[in-house]
Amino acid sequence: MSRLTGAGEQRRAEVIDEQGDTVPLPVIPSAGDPQKPSGHRQAPILKKVALGVAVCLVAGAGYAGLRQVANAPADPNGSPAHSHSATSATPDQAEAGVRRAVAGEAVLQKMTDAVENDNRTEFLDTIDPKATDFRGAARTIFSNLTTLPISTFQLRYVSDDPAALTPDRQTQLGGTQSWLAQVEVSWQLSGYDVKPARETLPVTFVTRDGTTYAASFSERFAAGQRRPVWALGQVEVAKGKHSLVVSLDSEAEAKSYVSVADKAVDSVSKVWGKNWRQKVVVYLPAKQSQMEGVLGAQPNTYTQIAAVTFAELDTPAVGAPVRIVANPKLFEELGKQGRRIVLTHETTHVASTATASPVPLWLAEGFADYVAFTAVPVQDESAAKELFKAVRAGKVPTTLPTPEAFAASATDLPQAYESAWLACRLIAEREGQAKLVKFYRTVHTSKSSTGLADAFKSVLGMTEAEFVAEWQKYLERLAGA
Repeated sequence: MSRLTGAGEQRRAEVIDEQGDTVPLPVIPSAGDPQKPSGHRQAPILKKVALGVAVCLVAGAGYAGLRQVANAPADPNGSPAHSHSATSATPDQAEAGVRRAVAGEAVLQKMTDAVENDNRTEFLDTIDPKATDFRGAARTIFSNLTTLPISTFQLRYVSDDPAALTPDRQTQLGGTQSWLAQVEVSWQLSGYDVKPARETLPVTFVTRDGTTYAASFSERFAAGQRRPVWALGQVEVAKGKHSLVVSLDSEAEAKSYVSVADKAVDSVSKVWGKNWRQKVVVYLPAKQSQMEGVLGAQPNTYTQIAAVTFAELDTPAVGAPVRIVANPKLFEELGKQGRRIVLTHETTHVASTATASPVPLWLAEGFADYVAFTAVPVQDESAAKELFKAVRAGKVPTTLPTPEAFAASATDLPQAYESAWLACRLIAEREGQAKLVKFYRTVHTSKSSTGLADAFKSVLGMTEAEFVAEWQKYLERLAGA
């Protein structure tokens, strides 16, 4: 692979099919948060960065709706649990559901109050005394929540499935009653987030001796269900002028990346302008599985992916909390220069709100590469090696890269990223960098289905076909073909 920073994206809001058996229970809102959970989720922007000089792949992934999550099997080989549907629930079942919701919400409110009051003892009092492993994890979670600069934190009971826990698991838990509920968790990082981050946690509750406790935050995660970074292990935090680096490895690692992240923000602002928050949050997992947990990915899905930009919010709205998460092994192997290029590329996506943008992939990825390679120059022959090889063989691209060209399985993936980068660089060389930025912004803000074509005409004074013809000649000249 020849590219160090490219990062393809599939940005789409997935409408979840909410047909299922889980009984929807009355939602008991936490104080100050009357909002209902959304059934739509935004696919994250996933970026693959190859070792060498320049390339990344991306695969989009949708998130399951709450009912899909609640109906997930207890293990990969299990079968979905079933409960009575809302139309077939008896009055007794409905009443039992309300009792569970009231008991569960009371536990969650105590947890929330304990976090807000920085009271570790009260937080641990909500944890099942017999859930030894979870009590250890709960201590870490509380420590993390007080270490992070969290301004708001809420846990809200959403729904449950009384048949989700297997008989063996219920026997293991003991008590007079146990069940699995879906809980919406939201938190906001002070100074970095405009809106709270939101995710859904599967929380196991158990009632024993007349008291209800939380017994797990990790039972029956469904495919695509993310884990909050603060629930994955002990975090260390380092703050820079423009950055917050959250490490699941060590404080030293967090501090070592602050200057790199700050430089990335400065580099992006020099091109994009300063009319964005100029803040970036970087997650540094200690191992691959933690990266996958943050993204809600299946094991070993991203073994060759170095960095990912994603939104920690239900919908792809402007202002959504956006994070950059690194693959620890590959990110380290990139070296100092490579890491700066990658973070600059990813930060460009943060600044341009790429997680909620209608711009075509070739423009989003090409522009991010343009900004990264402007900050850290790389020789053309290295940065466009695969593309130049194809052009010299007479295989000059006939169109700008299509969305399909950025798929992880695409045969000519490196050429797609290299082509996109050089298309954006051609605009900057032909019209000036300011015009490239204006072109991007015009497409980004357009509400029309012809936004790209309109921008070619209004900003560049040509049609896309005319630009492609000029771009083809540009590639031939650079490749010496």
